[in-house]
Amino acid sequence: MPEYLDQDIKFLPGVGPKRAELLKKELNINTFRDLLYYFPYKYIDRTKFHSIAEVRSNQAYIQVKGKIRSIELQGERHKQRLTAVFADETGVMDLVWFQGIKYIRENLLPGKTYVVFGKPSVFNGRVNIIHPEVEDKTSEQIKTGVLQAFYNTTEKLKKRFLNTQALNKIQYSLAQQIRGKIYETLPPKVTEPFKLMGLKDALRQIHFPESTQQLQKATFRLKFEELFFIQLKILSLKHSRYEAFKGFVFSNVGYNFNQFYNNNLPFELTGAQKKVIKEIRKDLGSGKQMNRLLQGDVGSGKTLVALMVSLISFDNGFQASLMAPTEILAIQHFNTIRKMLTGLGVKTALLTGSTKKSERKIIHEQLESGDLQLLIGTHALIEDVVSFDKLGLVIIDEQHRFGVAQRAKLWKKNAGTPPHILVMTATPIPRTLAMTLYGDLEVSVIDELPPGRKPIDTRHYFENRRKQVYQFIRSQIDAGRQAYIVYPLISESEKMDYKNLEDGYELMQEVFPRYKISMVHGRMKPAEKDAEMQLFKEGKTQIMVATTVIEVGVDVPNASIMVIESAERFGLSQLHQLRGRVGRGAEQSYCLLMSSYKISNESRKRLETMVRTNDGFEIAEVDLKLRGPGDIEGTQQSGLGVDLNIANLGKDGEILRIARNVASDILDDDPKLEKEENKILRYQFQKMKNTEFNWSVIS
Repeated sequence: MPEYLDQDIKFLPGVGPKRAELLKKELNINTFRDLLYYFPYKYIDRTKFHSIAEVRSNQAYIQVKGKIRSIELQGERHKQRLTAVFADETGVMDLVWFQGIKYIRENLLPGKTYVVFGKPSVFNGRVNIIHPEVEDKTSEQIKTGVLQAFYNTTEKLKKRFLNTQALNKIQYSLAQQIRGKIYETLPPKVTEPFKLMGLKDALRQIHFPESTQQLQKATFRLKFEELFFIQLKILSLKHSRYEAFKGFVFSNVGYNFNQFYNNNLPFELTGAQKKVIKEIRKDLGSGKQMNRLLQGDVGSGKTLVALMVSLISFDNGFQASLMAPTEILAIQHFNTIRKMLTGLGVKTALLTGSTKKSERKIIHEQLESGDLQLLIGTHALIEDVVSFDKLGLVIIDEQHRFGVAQRAKLWKKNAGTPPHILVMTATPIPRTLAMTLYGDLEVSVIDELPPGRKPIDTRHYFENRRKQVYQFIRSQIDAGRQAYIVYPLISESEKMDYKNLEDGYELMQEVFPRYKISMVHGRMKPAEKDAEMQLFKEGKTQIMVATTVIEVGVDVPNASIMVIESAERFGLSQLHQLRGRVGRGAEQSYCLLMSSYKISNESRKRLETMVRTNDGFEIAEVDLKLRGPGDIEGTQQSGLGVDLNIANLGKDGEILRIARNVASDILDDDPKLEKEENKILRYQFQKMKNTEFNWSVIS
């Protein structure tokens, strides 16, 4: 029965209570199932044997067969090492251990034949292998297949002899125990069209592959299954939401929208903006609650789209709210929108942590009476005291910065019918991540910049070009432009980084004595920060020295230069966001990436990508491939109930696409998996974890 795999790992022969405790603590392996799905990270061909004479220090892992000639304990008590002289017909080499000396000394016998496996190196002109795997050639060998699996382990486990070799033996022990107890999880209608390997064979081959071809088939099967069940869960939530939640019908596109479009539109809408507004209008009139993700690069005009959608809400007698992650960004949205609404008579208000108590009281009263149509703010919007009369639309900007529970609070402010939800992000999301994190949302993309915007000219400079960079900044400021100079601040508490910013500020004052300079960082009080930013925005200061607090929230069209110091310390997404602070006017803008000479290959790749392209989606794809998805945001929050053990969203986009299409076809035909042919899927589906709240309804 399937529950057999849920047994505590301590009951597996070869493990026991002490080892089980370590496996639980270090690798989160609690049950037979956890161990079975703890997959190798690489494989080495164990069929080939080298002679000692042909071993070189720059080789990868090698395997040799020979005899122990002698064993000697060397060094002082606390710095002891065990050295064994190992020989075959062609030469000799040393085997060296610094740990587990007592055990090895008791079990290695001179004169016996052993198989030695490890990575060779050279010390004092002699080939050696440090901490090799040593197997008695005369004892019964574990049939591990043609390829030797390697498992990630930890220093604590290695010290307790739970290295990759030990994990391999434990996996073999498990394989013997579970024979006949692995049950198929996918129906024939899924496995047959793609010639998927059976689950029991796939799990055997992934740990003990008999050939490269078998390993490839097993890997594809397991990746497909992992991604398929994630998509099945996401798409099932989407189906159930459409059934369960009706939405307000916004049937009118009336006075507010038309007046704004005819008289207040600040610039001609791009084709992409028109397409997105059309998609949203269709949702709003469908009678179903809208849940849509709006992606668009910095400066693509998302705020204008959000405002025009809000106007449709007002035309239908509903209120709207726009929530931003920072006070700076909320204020910018408020000022921008209020200016665009001039003459329309739409009542708007700003609510942040800095809003005075007397102003809050008025806002609360106007919200409850329905006099206030649009409320813009920060987390203050989700306080219990904030109550709407008729909330029809919720817009959440830079939504990844809000926790799911916070978004839920805003969503729940409407009793009965939930408001329509539009979540926006200027952080481009790779296609595979979008299908996973936001797979239950409809997605709109603004992939076109407003007319007149020029691509930002991005350049990478090392320290030896600093004088030329300063001269270039002078020429731009003398031409009437302004410049940002950003320093890394990884943590607000790191004194070294903070000092780095202060030193930079002093240096800029020395280098540019004729110009006025602002400084902004996260430790400043909001009022101080806003005052400095306002001086820069009004052109009263020419240079803004800052940390990444200016990543979002500052819109200064006259700023044409972004200098990013120690650019190698920033991630691609952050570099792209910072670059987006310039290029917001009609003038040519520049992003200058400063770095030291000594940078990693990954850092070099990031900087090369920034220089090569302004396309946020291409940058996001490169970022995903370089960093990997890591702990994918939302898998715990959204209750997917499936962790990624083997699939990689940076590399397995095609498998994900296939899995999503298959899951979609199944649910279109049988939304509740009630048909007999889907019985096996229904059983697996019920085993997946569920959350108390259906997070998909609020993105």
